[in-house]
Amino acid sequence: MLETLDLTKKLADKKEYEEALKKYQLRLLECWQRIRKKGVPVLLVFEGWDAAGKGGAIKRVTDPLDPRGYQVSQVGPPSPDELAHHYLRRFWIRLPRRGQIVLFDRSWYGRVLVERVEKFATKEEWKRAYDEINTFERMLIDGGTVLMKFWLHISKDEQLRRLKEREQNPYKRWKITEDDWRNRKKWGKYEAAVEGMLERTNTDYAPWTLVEGNYKWYARIKVIRTITETLGERLTMKWMDET
Repeated sequence: MLETLDLTKKLADKKEYEEALKKYQLRLLECWQRIRKKGVPVLLVFEGWDAAGKGGAIKRVTDPLDPRGYQVSQVGPPSPDELAHHYLRRFWIRLPRRGQIVLFDRSWYGRVLVERVEKFATKEEWKRAYDEINTFERMLIDGGTVLMKFWLHISKDEQLRRLKEREQNPYKRWKITEDDWRNRKKWGKYEAAVEGMLERTNTDYAPWTLVEGNYKWYARIKVIRTITETLGERLTMKWMDET
C-alpha cells in the first residue's frame, strides 16, 4: 500500500496553504461546537515514521479548538504498572468522553509495529493483536465514537534530511533521540510491519488514511480536510453541500 503513494504531492505555495488551513480550521471549529452539543466522542489516531510530521499535523488540528474540548495523548513505552495489565488497558482509560476530541500521538498500533520489530511482544502476541485491535475499534464505533486513523508516510531520504535538521537546530534538538537513529537502521523491518498493519487493520468501519508527508503543508491540509469532511458528514454540517 505504501508504494502506491505519490510523495511528490505538494501545494502550489504558502498562500494556498494558509488559505486552505484557515478554511478547514474554521470548519473544524464549527464541528467541535456541534460535537459538544450532541455529545459525540471523537478519536483521532496518528501513526507514522519518526519525523513524519505527526506533531505538526496535530498542532494544526488543535489550534482552533478550546483546550477544554480536546486532549492530546502522547504514547511512550509502557510503565511497569501498565505492563501488569493487558496492553489495550492504558488506551482504554484515555478514550474520549462524550463531546470530547482525543488525539493519540502513537497508539495501540505499537503492538504490531515497535513491539513486533523490537521483539517486546512475542510472534504469537503481535499476530493475535490484529484481531484484538479490530474488535476493540469495532466496539468503539458501535458505541458511537467517531474514529479516524492516519499513517503519515515519508521517504527514507526525507527522514534523514529532517533528522539532520533537528540535530543542527537548537530549538528542535529535543525532538531527536538515539532511538530515532537506531530505528532508522531497521527501516526495512518497520516497513514490513507497517504493510502488515495496513493489510490486517484497514477495515470498512475503521479505514486508514494514508498521508503523503514529504511536503508538510500538503500533509497537514490532507489531515485536517479529511477530519472536517468525515465529521461534516457525520454531523450533517451545512457546508457539506458545497464539497
